[in-house]
Amino acid sequence: MKDFFNSPENPYAAYRNPVYAKRGMVATTQPLASQAGIEIMAKGGNAVDAAIAAGATLTITEPTSNGIGGDAFALIWINNSLHGLNSSGPSPQNATLGAMKARGYSEMPHHGWEPVTVPGIPAAWAALSKRFGKLPLIDVLQPAIRHAANGFAVSQTVALDWNNAFQIYKKRLHGEQFSHWFDTFALGGSTPRPGEMWSSPAHAKTLESIGTSYAENFYRGEIADKIAAFSKANGGFLSKQDLEAFQPEWVNPITTSYRGFDVWEIPPNGQGLSTLLALNILEGMPPLDRTDEQTFHHAIEAIKLAMTDGDCHITDSRFMSTKIEDLLSKAYASKRRSLISDHAIEPYPGNPQPGGTVYLATADSEGNMVSYIQSNYEGFGSGLVVPNTGIALQNRGNNFSLDPSHINRLVPNKRTFHTIIPGFLTKDGHPVGPFGVMGGFNQPQGHVQVITNTIDCTLNPQAALDAPRLRWVKGKNVLLEPTFPTEIADALAERGHQIEFSTKSGLFGRGQIIWRNNESGVLIGGTESRADGTIAVL
Repeated sequence: MKDFFNSPENPYAAYRNPVYAKRGMVATTQPLASQAGIEIMAKGGNAVDAAIAAGATLTITEPTSNGIGGDAFALIWINNSLHGLNSSGPSPQNATLGAMKARGYSEMPHHGWEPVTVPGIPAAWAALSKRFGKLPLIDVLQPAIRHAANGFAVSQTVALDWNNAFQIYKKRLHGEQFSHWFDTFALGGSTPRPGEMWSSPAHAKTLESIGTSYAENFYRGEIADKIAAFSKANGGFLSKQDLEAFQPEWVNPITTSYRGFDVWEIPPNGQGLSTLLALNILEGMPPLDRTDEQTFHHAIEAIKLAMTDGDCHITDSRFMSTKIEDLLSKAYASKRRSLISDHAIEPYPGNPQPGGTVYLATADSEGNMVSYIQSNYEGFGSGLVVPNTGIALQNRGNNFSLDPSHINRLVPNKRTFHTIIPGFLTKDGHPVGPFGVMGGFNQPQGHVQVITNTIDCTLNPQAALDAPRLRWVKGKNVLLEPTFPTEIADALAERGHQIEFSTKSGLFGRGQIIWRNNESGVLIGGTESRADGTIAVL
């Protein structure tokens, strides 16, 4: 641990250095969100309160990636143990394969009411606050309420993503049900430019209602009535009964060992299992060396095998036909590792024998640490905004399959395969800290690269994030960031990988890391240089 904690410099000189602190740290993709978390911590809140405050503020300052109508997951280190929260909402009771077929769909659409699932974010805030928070939820939400009501200056990356979404929505979203998105996020026919002020008073009122009622109004009160009425008026499946029935679930995190460390993820329906599968395969191979193309080749092959397994086996754990412990066995990893040769392979899933997203990290002076992630899935989500609430509804149901034989097929009251995953690292029973890399189906790949950069290459958190990333797409197709060494890229191509460099924004994910030195209590943090990432400290 000392090696990567005390790493003296970032070898990627164009980027920033890590941040150190003792009393508290919040790392997010937006300055105001990081400051909101620290503001609440300074008022007596802990790392859990800070995570809620930062998450709520991100629904305002980065609506291109998340909103009140999305889902959330968290890993919380508190009282010397790790807790998991799954607050992803299920499909509505009336959403069936037959109903989709009757509407003419052969696959799940991206926009409209069909991919809308029960929102989980408000319930996550309430559950975290009630169980582990120190301050009333309404107090914790005050920074977000203030920014929604009074406005804030839109950042560079958010402005770009906002306009990109607007250009797509102008072409694809037509009809009265989508007009509320344009009235909320593109009033006057345009989106905010960098530095331009934007506010959402309706969003502020919704946050106040969530805070004062601990989300009861959202699921069983006035807000639930508004959501249900909007759905019914436009042929949506989501009903008030679906909202009333929802409860977030406290879960036992899943883990695997990797070179003396323990890496933790949320169990399915999240895809964190794919991260652990890849690390299991890599543990039996030479450590990653960022100057050695063979170790990159091994990483790509391990990732593609793990991701293929994830696509085949992961869904709502109640519907999984394969046991998680069988997939995570070292014997299964050895079997999958044996498929890796000197050249790129076409991956296929194994059969073990029985036996748009924001991520943030917080830590306080009491030793509490939170790994937290929330999302509307694709950008603003479904394109639907509940009138006069500021609530952009997610389109997470797009991940369901309409193939009746697929493990992740649409079933009423089922959680779909979920892309967003928080991560946590421990060693010898002690916390190292929270980490995460947002970015859709790239997230397990981002987790693997951050962990190997940290443990194999002993990079500090900022350098581990700044290091050029790769992304396996399918088959032998691999995308590389423009800063990826060309000599390594050429060598990978000789091994049969179909290499392409890409400059597309957000394609390789955006992450945050906070590690704790358990001897001194000092925190070291890294934040995403590919976006507007900021770390705030006490």
